Amino acid sequence: MGGKPFGKERSHRRGQGQLEAQVLAALHHSPGPVTAAWVQERLGGDLAYTTVMTILSRLHAKGAVTRERSGRAYAWTPAADEAGLAALRMRRVLDGEPDRDAVLTSFVSALSAHDEQLLRALLDRATGEDPATGADPEARGG
Repeated sequence: MGGKPFGKERSHRRGQGQLEAQVLAALHHSPGPVTAAWVQERLGGDLAYTTVMTILSRLHAKGAVTRERSGRAYAWTPAADEAGLAALRMRRVLDGEPDRDAVLTSFVSALSAHDEQLLRALLDRATGEDPATGADPEARGG
């Protein structure tokens, strides 16, 4: 199963986050559930099989991938689309910060006008408020 590698030629040691991103990119381009050997081949083959297994296991522990038995091995798939995985990473970062209010305040204050409008609309939809009035339609009997 030939294919283009998902990652640059190794001229320096890659960090864990970079490896995780490359493994997830390979999984997102897979035809379905795939083995660690398939992922290793797509990453250019310069990584040891055990390294690929370690990254997949860490991603599984983080909820970013799922696995199912396929003979003696596992077949791996991404747990969500790329947007869902980005949201998972954002939540993980937020969960790791002691002052959530400060982080969210800083994040929101740096949003573009378009992103702020989008975020407001999403929050209104999530809380059931009418974006035009800010009122809860259920409270009006609507």
